[in-house]
Amino acid sequence: MIRFAHSEYLYALGLLPLLVALFWWAVLMRRRGLERFGNPALLAQLMPEVGPYKRAIKVLLLFGSFGLLVLGVANPQIGTKMEEVKREGVDIMIALDVSNSMKAEDIKPNRLESAKQEISHMLDKLQNDRVGLIVFGGDSYLQLPLTTDYSAARLILSTIDVDVVPVPGTAIGSAIKLAMKSFASGEKKHKVIILITDGENHEDDAVAAAKEAAAEGVIVHAIGMGSVDGAPIPVYQNNVQVGFKKDQDGTTVITKLDEQALRQIADAGGGTFIRATNQQNELDIILKEVQSMEKKEFGAKVFTEYEDRFQFFLGAALLLLIVEFFVSERKSQWFSRRTLFKGRS
Repeated sequence: MIRFAHSEYLYALGLLPLLVALFWWAVLMRRRGLERFGNPALLAQLMPEVGPYKRAIKVLLLFGSFGLLVLGVANPQIGTKMEEVKREGVDIMIALDVSNSMKAEDIKPNRLESAKQEISHMLDKLQNDRVGLIVFGGDSYLQLPLTTDYSAARLILSTIDVDVVPVPGTAIGSAIKLAMKSFASGEKKHKVIILITDGENHEDDAVAAAKEAAAEGVIVHAIGMGSVDGAPIPVYQNNVQVGFKKDQDGTTVITKLDEQALRQIADAGGGTFIRATNQQNELDIILKEVQSMEKKEFGAKVFTEYEDRFQFFLGAALLLLIVEFFVSERKSQWFSRRTLFKGRS
């Protein structure tokens, strides 16, 4: 397990592209200035000791030293001791719809990205609860088993798109059943399923699945992504929108939020239905209900001791600075003599 003790300093790495751009701008200005002064080939013969690549090497060493210095100041730490600690919380399984209709833009930037942003905000507010993640379209797939590692959840969440499920369609019931299998068996409470979907279920009986979950003590909440009026489904090629999805008759397909279906699912699961908005605060309402639930105690393995590793990065930065100090911008005498000899011949 690697972490940074002062991760806020990592933002300084964003200066590197700016510094590189400034360097190349300076190189271009110098080259243009020399071209105004005279023929570049002739000037190169008049200044045989000037190395064309030495300055670039020195600058790259400085940039590398700067990057290593920032990493050192941020103080990377490696976990060296893992212990099992007791925590109290609720098991939350999030089922995220990744069907093509989730690309509709009636919620900005689109339904899927808005849902991902909401989940990320929720992860920021969790403390001891375990969270898992399921994606579903025409079929369902477990992306993240129940865990308290919220960093891993954010990483996996960032990779999710409509192409992670190869089977087209929307099978909400399948997602609920997979979520039930992902919980520990034998317990009749402390479990929550949060469905995030536009509700256009085409594959199975989601209401029946929600009733089965409720019978096992699992609460099923639903957040409806989209609007009642609906929106067209964008079609992309090479990440460029080329139009909208059309049916066999050539008519643009409009995907609409099926609010009634999601209300029925939430009612059957003993949970709450909330329609999503651009404010992205729907999961906050669900989270308040989750936090009011009775908690259970479970063990979680966490790193309790870390060792600093900043010295390696600071040492490498110092080494690059020393190398940069001894790198001359002039060519070696041997190379200069060879250049002059070739010019005279």
